[in-house]
Amino acid sequence: MTHTQRSIFRFWAPLAATWLMMAAEGPFLAALIARLTDPEFNLAAHGVAYAFAMLAEAPVIMIMSASTALVDDATSFRRLRRFIYALNGLVTAGLFVFLIPAVYDFAMRDVIALPADVARLTYVALWILVPWPSAIGYRRFYQGLLIRHGRTRLVAYGTIIRLTTMASTAIVLYVAVRPPGAYVGAAALAAGVVAEAVGARLMARGVVTRLLATSSTTEAPGYARILQFYYPLALTSLIGLALQPMLTFFMGRAPSPVESLAVFPVVYALSFVFRALGLSYQEAAIALAGRRFEHLASVTRFGVLLAAATSAGLAAIALTPLVHVWFQGMSGLSAELARFAILPTVILIPLPGLSALQSLQRAVLVIANRTGPVTWATALEIGTVAAVFPLLTGVFGWPGVVSAATAFVVGRLAAVLLLAGAVKVEVGRRQMEALG
Repeated sequence: MTHTQRSIFRFWAPLAATWLMMAAEGPFLAALIARLTDPEFNLAAHGVAYAFAMLAEAPVIMIMSASTALVDDATSFRRLRRFIYALNGLVTAGLFVFLIPAVYDFAMRDVIALPADVARLTYVALWILVPWPSAIGYRRFYQGLLIRHGRTRLVAYGTIIRLTTMASTAIVLYVAVRPPGAYVGAAALAAGVVAEAVGARLMARGVVTRLLATSSTTEAPGYARILQFYYPLALTSLIGLALQPMLTFFMGRAPSPVESLAVFPVVYALSFVFRALGLSYQEAAIALAGRRFEHLASVTRFGVLLAAATSAGLAAIALTPLVHVWFQGMSGLSAELARFAILPTVILIPLPGLSALQSLQRAVLVIANRTGPVTWATALEIGTVAAVFPLLTGVFGWPGVVSAATAFVVGRLAAVLLLAGAVKVEVGRRQMEALG
């Protein structure tokens, strides 16, 4: 049966709602932090802490794609579950090592050259975020199972739990305690992901029971096969999520460092609202395109329309008076910081569309068990950013956040172009196999 655009929308919509709700975290927390004491330093520290927390979660974030693609029965369920538990332990141990004072000071003060006040706030915020990576790995494993069995609505319910917990924690701290804003943001994020992880496990009980009662009809992947499949995806996430810390490093040494570090999380959060729609499409495309790509044409058509719509949505804010409403009215930036944020936002307009196309491309390669090109494309993206950013700041003297936005778009475009070739080869191969 061919999937219609309406049926694809119905399947994808709960996942999109999930990502949109997650995207609301950034603007909400930034708005609270901007209304507490020392907003510039605390916004900068929140952005840095969040960037490094994202880097810590990089090895586990693609486990949702793995569980969607690999778990079919009791044996594959148990093996992948043990795999993610071990991975969670390693990631958390790595975060503890990073927070050893000598290691932290070397990274943040000597290498990145963060201002002392920002580095101090970031250190405490990262300790608060220690549960973050393991909670995310745990819940994404169970969310992948829900997606594989068509329970995408339950994934959205889990995000409601996360956002409710996050918002409640942030508001209580804001009203009753009023600690530094960076601590408010970290505590709210940590509480939200832990609550969502518990909710995901409870909502997946029925699916887990069914899987444990399912005997293997084919040979379940062993740990070596799981590692072979997952390693390129984890490396992709690690390289990709290193982008924010790398940009933080660059902006700390570029023109207008404090202003750039302050507005970058706000600009990034706004763009993420629209990029989230495309990012949410990857697991939907994996589940719907078919193991033999029998539904790829309709899934591709939807993805292209989604790409156009998401970039148009960001343009509708960045190029109209709504941009002032967003940055000053909703995000609480001063008039000076709001003006500073407009140009990088305009530059980021193509990014949501490119992200949607990239999600579609990755889905095709995951289905085909060819995850290697995904890693190469991500390496190209971050390499391009690393080359473009110093050029723009060193040669042209652009402010850090403007250079970061430009390098981000150029890097993502390079990755999409590389993946296009790999997808074309794989689709052609599958079509030849079908004809044969």
